[in-house]
Amino acid sequence: MLSIVFFFQLMLLSNHGTDSIPKFEAQVIDSTVSIGYGLALGDVDGDGKPDILLADKKQFVWYRNGDWKRFVMIENLTAHDNVCIAARDIDGDGKVEVAVGAQWNPGETTDTSQSGSVHYLIRSKDPTQYWEAVELHHEPTVHRMRWVRSGDGSFYLLVLPLHGRGNKNGEGEPVKMIAYKFPKNPKDKWQTIVVDQSMHMTHNLDLVENASGKTDIYVGGREGVRIIPAFGEKTNKGSSQKITGVENGAGEVRIGNAKTKIPFIATIEPMHGTSLVVYTQGKNQSRIVLDDQLKEGHALAAADLLGLGYDQVVTGWRVPNTENKTGIKIYVPQDKNNITWKSYWIDENGMATEDLQVMDMNADGKPDIVAAGRATKNLKIYWNISK
Repeated sequence: MLSIVFFFQLMLLSNHGTDSIPKFEAQVIDSTVSIGYGLALGDVDGDGKPDILLADKKQFVWYRNGDWKRFVMIENLTAHDNVCIAARDIDGDGKVEVAVGAQWNPGETTDTSQSGSVHYLIRSKDPTQYWEAVELHHEPTVHRMRWVRSGDGSFYLLVLPLHGRGNKNGEGEPVKMIAYKFPKNPKDKWQTIVVDQSMHMTHNLDLVENASGKTDIYVGGREGVRIIPAFGEKTNKGSSQKITGVENGAGEVRIGNAKTKIPFIATIEPMHGTSLVVYTQGKNQSRIVLDDQLKEGHALAAADLLGLGYDQVVTGWRVPNTENKTGIKIYVPQDKNNITWKSYWIDENGMATEDLQVMDMNADGKPDIVAAGRATKNLKIYWNISK
């Protein structure tokens, strides 16, 4: 059984113990966000700079890197809200392909006309103008999506609903995670594969690609975190595997690299939960609670923002906690085995975090943080000015 280590030091910025003090400078990109359900980052216009894409309540929009002007790709796509967006350059032309999920109606798990939608967006010649939506097959309660590369180099849109069809209170039919193979002509029929159908309520996923082109898929949900190793069209139908000891319900999951070079698993537990947790892997496995003062934790990243050669964890929550605070924090490991951690505020009470993503947005070699706020109705970049 995994040992349980409780460690949460909520400390102010100081120069004690390390020269790698996280320092970020916030820039408000938009103060009129409706909800900010989901974020993606990538080059929309082909100028070589990553832009920000946002799934807002009734619009899918992008913000141009540099002047951060806002452009609507499509709006009022479905009767209910939008919920997710995926963006990645999958054809090598230097511009992202975009897919979106909408008709967000999580209480309806049966009627496909009233819950869930999946669309591929065909860019206009001028990407600042409206794009064209191509409707694809969907399951009710579509919630998250990512572009994934299979072992043979093909690209798929991986779509994860919140519930299985007809599911009530997390019970009933399991969630059907579907991969849509990207066709030469996006208006043609997309081949679909049921990748997995073993979990009964899911929330988010993470992808880990290796140099050989193989991708491991990690899924967080009611039954904990499960892995689908080396995703491929023929080898991964319904093949998710339990991860020993990582069986607490989880809403968010990210995989990070430790100083030991052994990956760790970061989660927010339970779904919309209160605890930020790291599971160390390898010979001495441990479950480490970094923070138990979140409230509706809804955003998570693992990346080396400080140039340490190993990853830190960034998290955000969207409802005021017991200290009446929302925000974003970064957690930095203090030993090679990731047992002790130190926390720093990135945004204290200025971001009711719905989603966040990490990418170097200004080509200075330092990853930055982009976050969207629900109750705060804002979109910010946190420029990484750490030394």
